[in-house]
Amino acid sequence: MNKYVFGACVVASIMAVPAQAKPSTTQKCTAVQPTEIESLFTDFNNAWASKNPDMVTQLFTKDAVLLATVSNKPRTDHAGIRDYFVGFLKPSPVGTINSSAVKLGCNSAARVGTWTVTVTDPSTGAKTDIKARYSFLYRIEDGKWKIDHLHSSMMPEKTG
Repeated sequence: MNKYVFGACVVASIMAVPAQAKPSTTQKCTAVQPTEIESLFTDFNNAWASKNPDMVTQLFTKDAVLLATVSNKPRTDHAGIRDYFVGFLKPSPVGTINSSAVKLGCNSAARVGTWTVTVTDPSTGAKTDIKARYSFLYRIEDGKWKIDHLHSSMMPEKTG
């Protein structure tokens, strides 16, 4: 199942609320402020710092999609998402938000922008910054905001 289709990081298309997030006549929308959605990144970064792939994976919905910065393989279930983080957490990644825009929907939210992920080579201690674009799409699952879709891609070379 293809949950979301995005253009090549066209922010306007990313900012659209998915059709499934429109409220039905019986659905109750959870009140949320942009600052609450922004704080979810702290939870994500803290889970990375734990180096526990299970802790990171539990932040994702059951049917989440992960399109990771340093992997060509789409991850579409918890087993695949966990598998990615087993390796990715080894160089102690730390994310820093460089720019951000938050859009709110009914039981869904999007945070998009640019970030820098700093990784440390475990053998030498050398740090490397990976500059990338990101989109976190969140939705309420079991009463909690969880990552429903995460896409991160390295920034392209400057062209002018």
